[in-house]
Amino acid sequence: MRYTLLLHYAEMSPEELGAEMMAEGQRAFASYAATLHQAGVLISGEVLQPSANSTTLSTVDGQVRVQDGPYADTKEQLGGTFVIDVPDLDAAIGFARQAPPVAWGSVEIRPGAVHVVDGAWQPNQ
Repeated sequence: MRYTLLLHYAEMSPEELGAEMMAEGQRAFASYAATLHQAGVLISGEVLQPSANSTTLSTVDGQVRVQDGPYADTKEQLGGTFVIDVPDLDAAIGFARQAPPVAWGSVEIRPGAVHVVDGAWQPNQ
């Protein structure tokens, strides 16, 4: 079963974090990705650019509206994702507990409904 681990945490610039904290965070994420890879469960992972670089589309009065910058006005933003393939939710929780943002933000576990394999939609099982 595929689960996406959505990593939410406060956005900070490299200057706000400082070089030491930035390096520590990069090591933590690299170690976590290696753990998932070695366990054979990692499908993909991404650290996202700051939410200020996002573009959000929505429909307002029948017209598509394009909005630059973060859509959510919150302290924590979606900072990255990992897609894993594990037997069940308990296994997903076990890997999510190891994600670095558990210490400074939150990790949302969301099961996939369908995914694409060789161009065809497949149910998540």
